[in-house]
Amino acid sequence: MKRILIGAVASVLIAIGAPVESVAAQTPPPATAWAREPAIASVDVSPDGRHVVAVISPDGRQRVVAIWRTAAMDQAPFIIGSDDERAEVTGAQFIKNDRIFVTTQQLRDFNPFSGRRERSFLQRTQVLTLEGVPARSSLTFDGLNATQQAIVGVGNLISDLPRDPQNIIVSDPVRGDKYRLNLYTGRAERIERGSDRFSGEQADLNGEIRAKSEFNFDGGAAYIAQWIKHPDSGEWAEHFRYYARDRQPISIVGFSNDPNVIFISKTEGRDRSAIYEYMIRERQFGEIAFAHPLFEAGGVVRSRSPENFGEVVGFTYEGERGRTYFTDPVLAQAFTDLRRAAGIELVPVNWVDIESGERSRFSVGDGADISLVATSDDRSEIIVSKSGPTTPTEYYILIDGRLRLLGRAYPELAGAPLGETTLIQYPARDGLMIPGFLTKPDPAVHGPGPYPTIITPHGGPWSRDNLTWDVTGWTQYFATRGYAVLQPQFRGSDGWGQRLWRAGDREWGRKMQDDNDDGVRYLIAEGVADPGRVAMHGYSYGGYASMMAVVRPNGLYRCAAAGAGPATIALFKKGTYNSRFLREFQHPTADGEDPLRRVSEISIPLYLYTGDRDTRVLPSESETMAAALRNAGKPVKLTILPDMEHTINTWSPTNFANVLTGVEEFLLNDCGMGGN
Repeated sequence: MKRILIGAVASVLIAIGAPVESVAAQTPPPATAWAREPAIASVDVSPDGRHVVAVISPDGRQRVVAIWRTAAMDQAPFIIGSDDERAEVTGAQFIKNDRIFVTTQQLRDFNPFSGRRERSFLQRTQVLTLEGVPARSSLTFDGLNATQQAIVGVGNLISDLPRDPQNIIVSDPVRGDKYRLNLYTGRAERIERGSDRFSGEQADLNGEIRAKSEFNFDGGAAYIAQWIKHPDSGEWAEHFRYYARDRQPISIVGFSNDPNVIFISKTEGRDRSAIYEYMIRERQFGEIAFAHPLFEAGGVVRSRSPENFGEVVGFTYEGERGRTYFTDPVLAQAFTDLRRAAGIELVPVNWVDIESGERSRFSVGDGADISLVATSDDRSEIIVSKSGPTTPTEYYILIDGRLRLLGRAYPELAGAPLGETTLIQYPARDGLMIPGFLTKPDPAVHGPGPYPTIITPHGGPWSRDNLTWDVTGWTQYFATRGYAVLQPQFRGSDGWGQRLWRAGDREWGRKMQDDNDDGVRYLIAEGVADPGRVAMHGYSYGGYASMMAVVRPNGLYRCAAAGAGPATIALFKKGTYNSRFLREFQHPTADGEDPLRRVSEISIPLYLYTGDRDTRVLPSESETMAAALRNAGKPVKLTILPDMEHTINTWSPTNFANVLTGVEEFLLNDCGMGGN
């Protein structure tokens, strides 16, 4: 969140413009409705509230920067395209009233930094004026030639220095040197050199670097130490550390206006992280500043308004989605009013605490919720996003007490009969409560069920899903075609507490897989899943889980689709072993079954797909698995998608659509699943 609202806000009993018409469509939207560049994303408002910037894509393929004047929002925006036709715009934000920080990515076959042929995507940053002209800059990073400098641009943004009208702080992405860059004179001044010893430098709202991390060893045990600058002397000293083998990270999540007090997140002695005050001079932890009774604490939200600059106005946490608990009463009321204006209704969720087993209850948005994205310094203009499992992301702006629509990220889905997604829990066979997100198709279109069902385990595995809009399309795309979809938060998932996370240690293909299977049994018992039509579709670690699903002789699945999954755990273990930190932090947890070594046990169809530019899970993993299956006379299909890397931000609309339609066609033609 770039700028946060603070101070008086008029009651927001506001009508939202341009309502979506109700469409009783029976034909599901095509894959291209999901597989497009968002029509609007990366929205921000200038500090003076006079301009709004966003990355837009009217045709769904090419992304450009759009700038509106808030005094004339009905007029067409000023458009800025990329200065290189090979580069794609990926992000834009205001760093001054008339300066925009823009990020692009470019597909390349040669890496000018390593000197090797690498089929990968490289990122570039620029500072542009409101007219799309590059801001003046004499910035050159030591050791970079002209080609390398042109690729990195102005480097990484460390601080936009909200109280400084001309300067920002950036860092050299290769060496880590920090520079103060004047956006009007172009003068660049190095203020700190990078270091092989330290990394992860953190700056406060005034741009002063006050914390950094050190990776080192203690008797052979890897640890990360947190160094902090003394508020009086300016001297650096180590204050605390955490050892990789203990898996209890301690991190600085925010600074306060008191130079002696910072905010620390840690889990020591707790199942879920909490945020503590820490006194630098005394080298002492204080009281808990924030802890949620059910979920992991995240970070600190501070005001950037001149009236209350730097004051803590809220804390973030990982609930059913990323949430903010507002400590400022005016801001909390403003959020409530904006929620009401956006038509958000709250529904209760019954919950069993995963650690204690105690029952509780909390509320979530019914199909959607809002987030405050940005605000002008005088609080008169606010950017709000509305999104959820049944609501593709929409952006609104509050001007003159009226919340008006800026745009919809996926306009072709407006009015489509999307499914309903709910947060559920089900017991694993050993009693551990497993969270999950269940999407059921619209019963008015597809009947009451039971439905053909897809189990979709997430990647990672140290990751999680959220009750938000699924940008992959793997839930709603199939829900509109009559499938129920379960996203199990199996043991080993991160963000739900230590007990669930650590329960996945050395359980790849074992208890982690049991949790997915127990989800199937739960849905069958609930009358949601048709027991004869269940499949699994996962990507990355989820792809590994899908390979294991066809190995297990439990008769639960009819087939599986595996995207960019490792065929053996060895690939993952190699990556973690090559990192001296991950060697102790994660490497010991990755153990279990290898689907490649159990090919002879497979009896149901498997669909494999991957990108030819994937550098995280090499295409050879899918190719080797496919070859082994063919040699054993097993049913398998393999698709290699061109110019596709591992992460979704690198997928072209064509590849995106091919993933969706490829899995759909496999389920229909090779698996006989059939939607309702």
